[in-house]
Amino acid sequence: MDFFLGCAIWAYKGWVGEFYPQGTRQPDFLQLYSQRFTTVEGNTTFYAVPNQETVTRWATEIPSGFEFCLKLPRDFTHKGLLQLHISDSLNFLQQMRPLNQHLGPIFAQLPPSYSPALLDDLTIFLEAWQQTGSDLALEVRHRDWFVEPHASRLTTLLKRLGIGRVLLDTRPIYTGDEDPQLQSERRKPKLPVEFSLTAPFSLIRFISHPDLSVNQVFMEEWATYIKQWLEAKTRVYFFVHCPIEERSPSTARYFQQLLEDSGVAVPPLPWNNLETPPNQLSLF
Repeated sequence: MDFFLGCAIWAYKGWVGEFYPQGTRQPDFLQLYSQRFTTVEGNTTFYAVPNQETVTRWATEIPSGFEFCLKLPRDFTHKGLLQLHISDSLNFLQQMRPLNQHLGPIFAQLPPSYSPALLDDLTIFLEAWQQTGSDLALEVRHRDWFVEPHASRLTTLLKRLGIGRVLLDTRPIYTGDEDPQLQSERRKPKLPVEFSLTAPFSLIRFISHPDLSVNQVFMEEWATYIKQWLEAKTRVYFFVHCPIEERSPSTARYFQQLLEDSGVAVPPLPWNNLETPPNQLSLF
């Protein structure tokens, strides 16, 4: 399977009653989530490292083909030089090994303060990671990474080491009228969108607008790129966020349908096997 679709989290109580059946208990969230989507961003590890018992339990609760794309803890990526946290980061990878075939690319998000002036530090860290043979995707947020010559230097480094680049798209939440519901998500950086590949896989983080119609033009653009990348045998992980988290699952499901209607060769969404597949969704 080359296309994976999901959200940033699975343990969200607000999904009970629609995404999860009424009365669902929190210990059952992951199992039910993995019966509906094929990947999760695993934002939980950004804040705390789960113990071995928890990681092992995760592996037993999910079906074949499901993958976690877990985020490196912020204590490693947001506190000083990366090279100071190489040992911690590699230990984190080892702690996630019980997931076995369910372990997708690890995701390293750098803070806006981490600038191209730290390219040497980044290189040392990424070279150390490459020795593990495990996939890593990198998200940069300092604006200078998106302008020359820094943009080309970063792309060259990532391609040389086979490190993926996280493609962050915040355009939907900066589109249209001011909406107080978007203020929390607008803390995410307003940066240019990269439509480039640096590895045999790609992680896309789509920060969706609560109004589905606002997302349409951006989703159609992503569908075009994803079609090209899948035809070139690139693995694609697509994660849907939303300022109103209750809407993330349905927005992701809509994107799946848009891909299918656009002739993109994606595997069936497990969610649609649990009930009668939805009719063509209308934006209006």
